[in-house]
Amino acid sequence: MSGLLLGDIFPDFEAETTVGRIKFYEYLGDSWGILFSHPKDYTPVCTTELGRVVRLNSEFSKRNVKLIALSIDCLEDHHGWSKDILAYNCEDYESCALPFPIIADRNRELAVSLGMMDPDVRDENDLPLTARCVFLIGPDKTLKLSLLYPDPTGRSFDEILRVVDSLQLTNMIQVNTPADWKPGDNVIVPSSMSEDEAASLFPAGVHTKELPSGKTYLRFTPQPQIQ
Repeated sequence: MSGLLLGDIFPDFEAETTVGRIKFYEYLGDSWGILFSHPKDYTPVCTTELGRVVRLNSEFSKRNVKLIALSIDCLEDHHGWSKDILAYNCEDYESCALPFPIIADRNRELAVSLGMMDPDVRDENDLPLTARCVFLIGPDKTLKLSLLYPDPTGRSFDEILRVVDSLQLTNMIQVNTPADWKPGDNVIVPSSMSEDEAASLFPAGVHTKELPSGKTYLRFTPQPQIQ
């Protein structure tokens, strides 16, 4: 299993993909990156997942996020299955192209090294398949988010997009985001910040929620704008 922890440098690698051989760091450049795996091509849950990522691709692009998928299937299968993914969204799939590459990891070396394998889900040869993993990598090449879903459960890429919004905001401004936060909602003033500092940094005002404990740690302010 992978020993990657949040904040660790995400490893660079070379891989064969549907757009040719890539070097991961070169592919990302200065962008954020999302590497996500799926168990198997030509399967229903995976088709809906990658179809949703295609629909959200422009939203990820607006946020300077580059996407790349991975499974243990071959390039030929990836290219053929891509048409099914596009057809899931649009009948005119022949005029479209998959907007992100898919890595062909037939020998499972990359998936194993990154801890992507699901030992309980196996192929016809009784070999483990890749789980539904998500790695979100920052421009500094550190791991910002790691998710691992089981085979029967499709991921919410809308939630992953929401996390990107939160991380990009909190990386720029000293705030936290509460449960179910969406862009434009109030944000949380960090507990470590003094009242004077909060008043100086957030001219729109700080509201403190009254709590039975009498403690004043739950403070909200309108979301500041990123310059």
